[in-house]
Amino acid sequence: MRDEIRESSPHSCNPRVSCRGLRGGPPGWGQGGPGRCRSRSGQGGAGERGAGQSGARQRQAATGRSAPGSARYRGGMRIATWNVNSIRTRVDRVVDWLVRADVDALAMQEIKCKPEQFPAEAFAAAGYELAVHGLNQWNGVAIASRVGIEDVARAFPGQPGFAKGHEGPGAPLEARAIGATVGGGVRLWSLYVPNGRGLDDPHYRYKLDWLEALRTAAAGWLEDDPELGLILGGDYNIAPTDEDNGDPTIVEGVSTHVSPPEREAFRALLDAGLEDVVRPIIPSGYTYWDYQQLRFPRNEGLRIDFLLASTSLAEAVVDAEIHREERKGEGPSDHVPVLVELAEDGDDRPMIF
Repeated sequence: MRDEIRESSPHSCNPRVSCRGLRGGPPGWGQGGPGRCRSRSGQGGAGERGAGQSGARQRQAATGRSAPGSARYRGGMRIATWNVNSIRTRVDRVVDWLVRADVDALAMQEIKCKPEQFPAEAFAAAGYELAVHGLNQWNGVAIASRVGIEDVARAFPGQPGFAKGHEGPGAPLEARAIGATVGGGVRLWSLYVPNGRGLDDPHYRYKLDWLEALRTAAAGWLEDDPELGLILGGDYNIAPTDEDNGDPTIVEGVSTHVSPPEREAFRALLDAGLEDVVRPIIPSGYTYWDYQQLRFPRNEGLRIDFLLASTSLAEAVVDAEIHREERKGEGPSDHVPVLVELAEDGDDRPMIF
């Protein structure tokens, strides 16, 4: 299943393009001036190299509803998730992409460092604040935002821990979850779901327990506030459907990521009131390709990186992008960024059919 790359001229505007000034980029950034055109059919305009598949949601976008409490959606943001696979190795790539893609908030996974080791200066120079959770050279999650960060949490309620040889309650928590309110109203979580390692490995049971605890937490948040503007972004280490698995070495009954219990756990998150807000816009395509066996050139990948949103926030999603080009070039992560755009309040942009 070959991904479709849609391209557009960086200098063209048309009735299906929303044009507005760049926020947060360096002076003079962009081809043809500081303004930026966002094509409703895909590629961002001036200077946005590497925006992959995208399209427009084929239904009415923003509803204008606001949720009570601290996490209420106020409109007009671009939010992404990316397993960066070592932020110290790839800081230049990540910050460069943030500016080119005009991203307001990014959920990062596998930062692989402690907070004091995180290359914060490069993000600050580009206008981003940070919330970081890392314990050692493994795992680690972070959120970068140029629209504010408030109410940071470094675990979700009931999150289980894991340590080799330590089963049951009381195991130490790994750095796999961080949540914060960004943009004055969106509750964004960066999640790195356990891999599972093998169907007979204790890590697999841990993975399922972790996902069930996440489902319980999300259901509780939405029960307390049905209008909550919530996004659970991250590397879920699950290919929810057969179409999401293009890697011939990942086989049901043998491998993790595609087992019925894992897929049922993913569906349970949707049943709890969340929506995969990228799939309706980009039905097919992968977000991860192993470094081995020429998986990327052969397009033998997996779709395992997701942005799951509450219903009230899903109704404000007007566009989505999988930035496949970020898997190319020197020193890429084995994952690529996944991004959604939220409509501005009162947005009356035409829908595309």
